[in-house]
Amino acid sequence: MTHFLEDVLRQPVELLRVMDMLKGPCREDLASVADAIRGAHHVYLTGIGASWNAALAAGTIFYAGGVPVYMQDASELLQYSRIPSGAVILALSRSGRSVEIVKLLAKARAANATVIGITNFAEGLLAQESDIPIVIPVGADHGISVNTYSALAAGAGAIAATVTGTFDDALVAALSDAIADTARRIPGWQRQLAGARWFQPGASYYFLARGSSLASAFEAALLWEEGVKSPATAMGTGVFRHGPQEVVTKDVRFAIWIDNEQMRKQDLAVAHDLKSMGASVMLIGQDLPSDAGELVIPLAPSPTHWQFLTDIFPVQLAADHLAELSGKDCDSFRFASYVVDDDHGLFSNGIEASVPGHSTLTEKD
Repeated sequence: MTHFLEDVLRQPVELLRVMDMLKGPCREDLASVADAIRGAHHVYLTGIGASWNAALAAGTIFYAGGVPVYMQDASELLQYSRIPSGAVILALSRSGRSVEIVKLLAKARAANATVIGITNFAEGLLAQESDIPIVIPVGADHGISVNTYSALAAGAGAIAATVTGTFDDALVAALSDAIADTARRIPGWQRQLAGARWFQPGASYYFLARGSSLASAFEAALLWEEGVKSPATAMGTGVFRHGPQEVVTKDVRFAIWIDNEQMRKQDLAVAHDLKSMGASVMLIGQDLPSDAGELVIPLAPSPTHWQFLTDIFPVQLAADHLAELSGKDCDSFRFASYVVDDDHGLFSNGIEASVPGHSTLTEKD
């Protein structure tokens, strides 16, 4: 068993503990954050790497609740935006030490902006220097972000739901039920994946989703790149319909997240058409027809806009399985570092690239 898979399998326990923290010890901090956001004219939601992917889910909850936020990854926000005085910046970072986040803290101070930091480690600069830090500790992942990603996504979602007035005990209970149900489904998913023809080493993979599941689609592409060492593309299902469908051949693999409430019929039609064009389709969603794709992953019921919290699990398992089929070591990294703390080139901290196929380095934030 890989370390990556070990991290995936302990994820339900970690997430249930995160839920307990969010409804208990973190509740007062969430209320303070909500007050700060409600009182601001400009609110930014940002992160980098897997942390940015986690932020995408919270963005959906903000927008669905009628609370507009500016969404830019930390590098773009740092380099290409002037931050208005009095703005609030909601920044996600697992380590709290990535170069873009560290420089953004200084830029925010100069702009008299309020920084709300969501992070996994109290010793990071983001936790130390945020005006309101939300620290969500979980056991550190071996390399690829699994539990750290999910914890940040849950924390940012809780903030968005608090601001929009939907974060309450009933929501936490429903989310906890979904997580527990997901844990029970994992062995069945593993059996499905083990026998699926959807997997093909070296194939082109596209990940399509809408709403909060866009976070899972973009995180899935990152899992492919980091774990399988294979290129992957993620985009909105709606965006895919406006030209990118020209890439479809019988060798292309698609994973499509189906929302249980919005655009369900339309996206099932997309899956049907892709199959008719010869592509291989995996569908992830609730109560899906078993013949809607070559591989259909049935999810546990989840609250509106919160499917992202559990719909990442199947593709984490899938990435581990494809890495094994491809002969790739998903537990080591050739070029990436766990914390990118400078902004020159690809080899962080002045470390040269390791010999291909061997690595002493770990994953980027």
